[in-house]
Amino acid sequence: MPQISVTIDGKSYRMACAEGEEAHLSALAADLDTRVTGMRQSFGEIGDMRLHVMAALMQADELVELKRRLADLEEEAAALRKRVDTADSLRTEEEARIAEGLGRAADRIERLAHALAAG
Repeated sequence: MPQISVTIDGKSYRMACAEGEEAHLSALAADLDTRVTGMRQSFGEIGDMRLHVMAALMQADELVELKRRLADLEEEAAALRKRVDTADSLRTEEEARIAEGLGRAADRIERLAHALAAG
């Protein structure tokens, strides 16, 4: 299992990760480091643990919001799929009615053509 070193808030941490996940873990750590650094600039020295907890809570809040938005989009997609299915069903029914009407019209035209040819 690969191990990498990440730096968050000026401190290095040795982390293990799955094969091929090194870059992803480094990017996550860099994002957290950026948040903590930005919060330190905004709030000053309020303690490392508090800054880290605040940064983690901000990420958790973003995750909850993204999950809510995803659920809304999935619900909207399901409603759109239902509308498409309904429209497809109506289209199929309409095509069947049109085909039936065209068949009746063709029969009528044929009878008229036979009547004109006979008469």
